[in-house]
Amino acid sequence: MHFFKLVLLVICFSISGYCFGQTATVGLLQENSAEDGYELFAPIRSDTTYLIDKCGRLIHQWGSPNTPGMSVYLLPDGSLLRSANAGNRTFRGFGSQGGQIERYDWNNNLIWSYTLSTDTQMQDHDIYPMPSGNVLAVIWVSLDSNVQKAHGRKPALTLPSIWSVKIQEIQPVGATGGNVIWEWDLRDHLIQDYDSTKANYGVIADHPEMVDINYTDSGTASKDWIHANAVIYNPALDQIIVSAHNLSEIWMVDHSTTSAQAASHTGGAHSRGGDLLYRWGNPRVYGRGTAADRVFYTQHNPNWIPAGYPHAGSIIIFNNGQGRPGGNASSVDIFTPPMDSTGNYATSAGQAYLPARPFWSYEAATPSSFYSTVMGSAQPLANGNIIVCEASEGIFFELDSNKNMLWRYQNPVSANAAVTQGTHIISAGVFRCTQFDASYSGFNGHTLAPLYHIEGNPIMTHCDSVGTNLGLAEISDTYDVSMYPDPAIDHITISAKGGTGMISYQITDLSGRVLIKGESDQRKFEIKLSNIVSGLYLINIASEGRSIQKKIIINQ
Repeated sequence: MHFFKLVLLVICFSISGYCFGQTATVGLLQENSAEDGYELFAPIRSDTTYLIDKCGRLIHQWGSPNTPGMSVYLLPDGSLLRSANAGNRTFRGFGSQGGQIERYDWNNNLIWSYTLSTDTQMQDHDIYPMPSGNVLAVIWVSLDSNVQKAHGRKPALTLPSIWSVKIQEIQPVGATGGNVIWEWDLRDHLIQDYDSTKANYGVIADHPEMVDINYTDSGTASKDWIHANAVIYNPALDQIIVSAHNLSEIWMVDHSTTSAQAASHTGGAHSRGGDLLYRWGNPRVYGRGTAADRVFYTQHNPNWIPAGYPHAGSIIIFNNGQGRPGGNASSVDIFTPPMDSTGNYATSAGQAYLPARPFWSYEAATPSSFYSTVMGSAQPLANGNIIVCEASEGIFFELDSNKNMLWRYQNPVSANAAVTQGTHIISAGVFRCTQFDASYSGFNGHTLAPLYHIEGNPIMTHCDSVGTNLGLAEISDTYDVSMYPDPAIDHITISAKGGTGMISYQITDLSGRVLIKGESDQRKFEIKLSNIVSGLYLINIASEGRSIQKKIIINQ
């Protein structure tokens, strides 16, 4: 019997009390044949970012003193870029607390931290890593009542402060510095038809390149006017998409401009300055449609589908469906912005930007059963499948092009602690999840051996025992590992027979908090336990693509 299968039986019957057939409540929920890969996610109530395999086993993690400011990215060099909560007390209560941008290397060393948090502006929701190494940041900007009036805001909608949006491109400098090398500010592209004495007075429907400062979806004033929740860059087009959540539309902006041009209506590759090149999702915002023409309902995470993928050049988006006619229900939508031979997004006078509808959409058979009130993501894969994050519930799943669900995972982490299998988790929200192929450059030089399941008392599945979905190497029949003494006092000895690969190990408490981690090229070695108090712990050992998990008692 192979070492791993023997350990599997021990785990099923001796350790966890769970085995094949038990209904999972957290972790891996469905394991049909799925695209190989690794999932990156950061639970919004946790200070830890996780990388797991498609069996739901931990591959790597990063910790931070701060909970996430929502978005997180694994960069091509293996470092982690994330937004973080800076504790700003001015901008709070509307779904995101950012203000700080952090970058950690693979070994969790902080290599850059940049603060963008004052009483008048704060980094909000999303950041985006540019190919140059610079970082795009979405920023909330506070507009006081005088600024609002100067831009023609109606008195009924004027508040002591409303929050507009700015996009900055930041060049990292040193450990904590940054240069703003490009900026786009919505205040330079506002229009209104209320006050003819103001310079931005005009007919809304005649200027779809501008944003009406008096439009609100509800018709009432809100401090968080736009709630821009995503920014993404397309290097081939040199364009940026901004997701305007509270207007239920996306905007395209020309990044080829200088900052001065971006503040104007001329210049750049399209001679439009910083005016909108294209917008889509809710044409009544710019006076060219009705409620019946609306497609988006508080959307998140627009993405261009990459070259070489099915439907390349189209846009995929997570459409939350809050307030959707017929009832709240989310969807994943794909549409193609029509572009003419000059690269412009043409539209006829008085007509909404095309297309009228997405050409592909996924909704659950019972629509209300798939619904994320906030957050969410949809990522296309090279084979045409899609990874979806049903964010409010912290559920990730994979769809094929025929809308069949192939794989499903429930985030088991809430408030910095992993729950035990069998628990119905609450507050499991995750802003997004992202899948990476095993060939991703960020993994070069790093061990991707599975360590353990994040949840306590995991259910061992066919995915764990066979491993064929993940292409894991078989271990020799002669391979064996022992750990002693147990109970342990000040050390535990790991002894491996057979095999030649590096052995990695982690000791965690029952909540999943990592206390000791390391690796060894020796077949027999000691782990010192002097800094761990007495109690029950989990030890996880991985080598050559296989892993085991055992409980140990430490008596200090």
